[in-house]
Amino acid sequence: MSEGLRIDKWLWAARFYKTRSLAAQAVSGGKVRLNAGRVKPARPVKEGDQLRVHKSGYEYCVTVLALSARRGSASVAAALYEETGESMAKRETLREQHRLAAASAPRPAARPDKKARRQLRDLKW
Repeated sequence: MSEGLRIDKWLWAARFYKTRSLAAQAVSGGKVRLNAGRVKPARPVKEGDQLRVHKSGYEYCVTVLALSARRGSASVAAALYEETGESMAKRETLREQHRLAAASAPRPAARPDKKARRQLRDLKW
């Protein structure tokens, strides 16, 4: 395999996606960019390639260090790529913003009683 490994297979082996079909859907949907360009799931990825993976609202900017067609443990998968420091910092600030937004959201003092539940139900319909 000197020419490379399918990008969907590599994303699955690197544990970005749980199944290969999910990885293929993400690549087809434009959620994964190889060297700043859109690709198809069968496109080969080689060592040294730059990937941008958008997943669950976060963006991962990684450099491919090794190829593997087998899905191994998380520590083995982490050795397949190296994430940029800028990418990690952006994800951390975004995670912190989400945490603060959830903490400052208004919450009711108690559960609604029967009358309040009826009023809420009537509002929805």
